[in-house]
Amino acid sequence: MYLVHTAHLQFLGLTTGFLGWILTMVTVGLNEWRLWHVDDVSVITSGVAWVGIWKVCFYTHVLPQMEFCRSISMSDSFLPVEIPVAQVLMVLAVILGLAGSISGGVAMRMVYFTVEDRKNIRLVFILTGTLYLFSGSCSLVPLVWNMNSVHINSTIDFPPEYHLPVVPVRQQIGIAIGVGIFSSILMFISGLLFLSYKYARHTLRSQPPRSTSNPLRGPWTVTTTAQRSNGVNQGSDNPAFFSEEVS
Repeated sequence: MYLVHTAHLQFLGLTTGFLGWILTMVTVGLNEWRLWHVDDVSVITSGVAWVGIWKVCFYTHVLPQMEFCRSISMSDSFLPVEIPVAQVLMVLAVILGLAGSISGGVAMRMVYFTVEDRKNIRLVFILTGTLYLFSGSCSLVPLVWNMNSVHINSTIDFPPEYHLPVVPVRQQIGIAIGVGIFSSILMFISGLLFLSYKYARHTLRSQPPRSTSNPLRGPWTVTTTAQRSNGVNQGSDNPAFFSEEVS
């Protein structure tokens, strides 16, 4: 059964999902989730600090050519709930995106190269689409949550060693949130494309059952010379095999 021509959109979905997974990892690594603008530039010489989900960075007069960064973790009690939640959900989104890309590769391999066993094609496509949708959801929730915190200018009670005020002058949405939302959209598109693949199920239902017997093992029909002489395909003698005795 030839199914290559039925999965062009799903191949596009695999490419889209893989790109979305890469951008999700980029989002996790970026520090620019929130941009904090401060008045006191005695320590933060640039007047802007980058608040991410793993660390806080800014430029200082001590090392003007390098970023000064302090790590943050789930165990820090001063963090608002949206940051630890973002740490967990973004890592989960990366894992689900990787699993979805692997499952999508298996699904496309089954369509393009598998000839005999195609019973599990529909199941693999559903699994891939579900993984991509869950990955996009896991990344979109913390992104929207942190974006809302920026809009309402929510506070973070940083300890003194972070050299950041509790309330910034104003906040801006960082580039990481924009990249993350775009990657979530790509994940959703890819998941819907994989879930929309229905051709294999319909074709497998309408396909007649195949014979599983081995033609090399018979059964064989034996035809004798006598049976051939009485059949409808009786042949004529070849005169070249007859010779006249010359005395």
